[in-house]
Amino acid sequence: MNEIISFDEIDKHGPQTCRGSYELSAGEVEGDEIANAGAVSIDATADKGHIAGEYIVDGSANFTADLTCSRCVEPYPFANASSFHVRFRPRPESLGEENEEVEISDEELDVEFYTERTVPLRDLALEQIQLAIPMKPLCDEACLGLCPRCGANKSREECSCDQLATDERWSALEGIRAQLKKKEV
Repeated sequence: MNEIISFDEIDKHGPQTCRGSYELSAGEVEGDEIANAGAVSIDATADKGHIAGEYIVDGSANFTADLTCSRCVEPYPFANASSFHVRFRPRPESLGEENEEVEISDEELDVEFYTERTVPLRDLALEQIQLAIPMKPLCDEACLGLCPRCGANKSREECSCDQLATDERWSALEGIRAQLKKKEV
């Protein structure tokens, strides 16, 4: 199978099907939450779009990785299977520099602008991984995280810190609390 989507080949021979499997390192995927990257597989079908110069790529990507939990900072296994739909359009000259920020409309959220007429399948797979990784990965919704005093993982062990420790800066308000309790009685 092809590992490069070629718009010229689509123009000549019609729809193109691509498939690939790649081993990725944690450094290839942006973000501190990746503890260990695993394998990614991608299947994609590319065809001409509805307007001149537009190409539509539909497919699915599957990958595994070890992510770092945002609460307890422990790695945990993560697997994701997702489908995608991307429209490629020629980069308009009015967009300016390639790294320049440009506001896009809601209809353009699935549009990528191209200057080269080929798309490496590995790059497309890497992009789909980036989109699938949670912003704040959690090993478990009920994860209690780390104790701010001793650093113990509260989901795994009892914390030896005084749970009722108060900040000295609030001690001036203790008298007010006592007065309020007297009024309630």
